This record gives sequence, C-alpha cells and structure tokens, in this order.
Amino acid sequence: MRASLRSVAIYLLGFASLFLIWHVAAWLLGSVLFPTPWRVIVKAVELAEDGTLWEQSSASLGRIVAGFAGGSLIGIPIGLAIGSFPIVRRLLEPYTEFLRFIPATAMITVAVIWFGIGEGSKIFLIIYTTVFIVIINTAAGVSAVPINKIRAARSLGAGPAQVFFYVALPATVPYILTGMRLAMANSFVTIIAAELVAANNGLGKMIWDSRLYMLVDQIFVALLVLGLLGFAADRLFRWGIYAFAGRFSPVT
Repeated sequence: MRASLRSVAIYLLGFASLFLIWHVAAWLLGSVLFPTPWRVIVKAVELAEDGTLWEQSSASLGRIVAGFAGGSLIGIPIGLAIGSFPIVRRLLEPYTEFLRFIPATAMITVAVIWFGIGEGSKIFLIIYTTVFIVIINTAAGVSAVPINKIRAARSLGAGPAQVFFYVALPATVPYILTGMRLAMANSFVTIIAAELVAANNGLGKMIWDSRLYMLVDQIFVALLVLGLLGFAADRLFRWGIYAFAGRFSPVT
C-alpha cells in the first residue's frame, strides 16, 4: 500500500510539474496563442457542459477501439501462425515487411477513395496501423519461448496442442500485449491525422475547425484530452504486461 501511494504521489507530482512549467511558459510568452492551463481548463469545462467535448471524444475513441480491436483480432492469429510454422513465416513475412513500411497516413487518400469520409475509412486506417505491429510482436513472442519449457512439456506427455495452449501461448501473451500497446499509441496518431483530412466529427476535426477560427484554447483542450486518453490506455496495457510477465515469463 505504501509503495502504491508513493507511486501515485510521484505521478501527481509529475503532472503538477508539467502544469507549472506550462503556466510559467505561458506567462513569459504572454501571448493569446499560448493559453495558460487555467484558461484551457475553463474552456474544457465549458465544452463538457454543452456536450461538445464528450461528443468529439467519444467519436474518436469509438473509431480507435473498433479499428484497434479489428486489427488485433486479425494480427494475433497471423502472428501466432508465423511464429509457429516456418512455411507460414516464409509465405507471409514478405508481405508483412513490405506493407508495414507504408505508413497509415500515406494510406489516408486510398482509404477515402475506397470507403469515403465515413466511419469505414477511419476504422480501416486504424486496422492497418495496428495489424502489422501486433503480427511482428506476436511472432517474436512465439519464437522466444524457451525451448527447455517445450521439451519439459513434451517429456511429461503433452501433445502439440497442449504445448501450444499451456506453454507457448501464455509465454507469448506479454509480447502480444506489448505489440498492442505500441499499436494503440500509433492508433491515436493515425485517427487524428485521418480526422484532420476527412471527418465530420472527432477530436481531429475539432482541432481543424478550431484552427480555422483561431480558437487556441479549444485546440489545447483537444490535445489535453488526447494525452489523458492515451495515458490511461497505456497504463492499462502496461499493467497487463507486468501481470502476465510476472506470472508466465521473465519478459518485462
């Protein structure tokens, strides 16, 4: 309990220091283009009260969750197959290595042409930015399973399916969660870029519209919400990685 309280206190101290530095910088610059934290908080309260902040945040977060879930559900089985079967690795690895170097932001135009400016194009881009990261980390996790564990399971009479489900898969979970953690961060980047180009709502659209009318306070509100949502998602994955790593694997 004491260690947990100390950890929370350190996090709060870090956030307080960030806001202090932000306030001092805004005071020194003295410009309407760099609002103080208090101005941003007041604006955030106003947007929350009239429902704008919840509407835009939920639109972006819904797209991220849908695309991220789709990309993970596609990437995990493919990564497990690549890591488990050499023939599958030789067959699919060239495609994975080729496509993962084409950034999702470069695919925005293609996505709009294929799916229009509706939800389909945004979800497709999140799936695209998620799937390859998950595939690579999952395949690396399967390949990193200690061979001694597999031999021990086989010596105890475990068949191929039992070795996979009781040895390889649990040891791979930290790698899978690490890939999903990295993919989630990329998802936030991709969705904002996509909403800046073509969207009817969302935090990216909110930033774009605020720029047109020089609503700098509103831009900072959107940035602050993005950071908080991303931080919360990252903490969740980090907790999952440590939980599974401590139980099944030495990987941290």
